Amino acid sequence: MTKKDQIRSAYRLTGGHAGFYDGMMTYSTLPGKAVCRIVWNMDGEKNLRYLERALSGVPEDFSGRLLEVPVGTGVLTMPVYRELPDADITCLDYSPDMMGKAKERAEAVGIGNVRFVQGDVGALPFPDGSFDIVLSLNGFHAFPDKEAAYRETYRVLKPGGTFCGCFYIRGGCARTDWFIRHLYQPKGFFTPPYETEESLRARLKGMYAEAEVTRVEGIGCFRCGKGL
Repeated sequence: MTKKDQIRSAYRLTGGHAGFYDGMMTYSTLPGKAVCRIVWNMDGEKNLRYLERALSGVPEDFSGRLLEVPVGTGVLTMPVYRELPDADITCLDYSPDMMGKAKERAEAVGIGNVRFVQGDVGALPFPDGSFDIVLSLNGFHAFPDKEAAYRETYRVLKPGGTFCGCFYIRGGCARTDWFIRHLYQPKGFFTPPYETEESLRARLKGMYAEAEVTRVEGIGCFRCGKGL
């Protein structure tokens, strides 16, 4: 199953029974589609495109150690992990409620190679160089201490490993910027400061041996390789 097919599988599994958050992430419910279009200026094709890019650092035959932070409800990644039976996967989140939903979703589809850990991305409870891949989907824009998050995700990644994912970046879509500033930020969903496409590219190239940054509307997608 290709990465695009895995993401579409998440959409199908969520279907019309999703809560608001999952429906938005998977563009699978009427309220979710409305938020994607109004706030993020994204249709189904753009939504699929940014997620495919964000997950591009996870090989289809991956069998190493992977850390996902934050896992959220697991709506996007459990269909991917279901196709990686030989991988050793750790999912971390600060919220026990969100992580509980991810655990239920993993159990529902019979995934047995994922463990769930409650913790803070700014102080990851893992030794240096623990993981071959660190994946972060839509998390960095919410982290209060982003500098610590960048340091910690780098620290726990093995030399030669891959850091990949996506999050909101400022300046990619004026409409999105307005909603972030006037709605998401006051409610505490997002926490400044925010990267721009240029600042994110410069930061990651300064940390990693290889760094690729692309953008779909107001979402920055990245794939980085740590030096040996």
